[in-house]
Amino acid sequence: MTDTLTARQLLERLVAFPTVSSSTNLPLIYFVRDYFLSHGIDSEVIPNEDGTKAGLIAAVGPDVTGGVALSAHSDVVPVEGQNWTTEPWKVIEKDGKIYGRGTCDMKGFVALAIAAMVKAKASNLKRPLQFALSRDEEVGLLGAPDVAQGLLDKFAKVDAVLVGEPTEMKVVTGHKSCDDLQFHVRGHEVHSSLLHEGVSAVMCGARFVEWVRKQNVKNQARVPSTVAAMYNPPFTTLHVGQINGGTANNITAKDCYFAIDLRCVGDERPEDWRSKIQQEIASIEKEMKAIH
Repeated sequence: MTDTLTARQLLERLVAFPTVSSSTNLPLIYFVRDYFLSHGIDSEVIPNEDGTKAGLIAAVGPDVTGGVALSAHSDVVPVEGQNWTTEPWKVIEKDGKIYGRGTCDMKGFVALAIAAMVKAKASNLKRPLQFALSRDEEVGLLGAPDVAQGLLDKFAKVDAVLVGEPTEMKVVTGHKSCDDLQFHVRGHEVHSSLLHEGVSAVMCGARFVEWVRKQNVKNQARVPSTVAAMYNPPFTTLHVGQINGGTANNITAKDCYFAIDLRCVGDERPEDWRSKIQQEIASIEKEMKAIH
């Protein structure tokens, strides 16, 4: 007879896997795969390019639209150099709290999701319950696209996704999208006394950064939509946190580098903003080419 573990027992098993982002998560993934299989749940392991890590997807219930997906990540942040008073890879309960690396972020939810999948398997579901376990979330959400695409390719589309990230035990209905847009402006070097014959990548880049600032002013001035009002702040933001380029004060800069952090509210599409950005880039490029 197959053993059915409680969520607490599952948590103890999961925390015991030291799935720091710099290491493999395969032992944990294979544990989940085998545990699901022992309860009649088929799953699919989705490896990364070199096969050292993987994500996992599964589903129970009828393969129809309108279900719910439970989404989580398997990796945790490092423990080196930290003043742990308990064993980080072992679940310890004291003073009404549970300690262990990942108990909160986010193996606690993974344990609950696994338990829910097993329970749902034995139920007469009218809509599916899907499961997505990703890799490398702590180092840039690298594995999330793989499992998201896996769900779309293999199963019917769900109506809702529950992500068990810790949010101070408060329900969050959504997050802004996040685009990291990298820019390299190429100019033409001349001595600054002849700047009219050159093109300063830094000054052209600064002009674009000023356009970014103005977009924030416009966004903030608008009356928020019902959807936007749920966010803090209630508008789409564009931010340039670093900029560098040039070689000397008396030389028009050949190169300028910066990035835009674009975060859209739920009823605005990142691709629409990327299109607006591209239009502004094209306008600046046209003027740069007219000079040189």
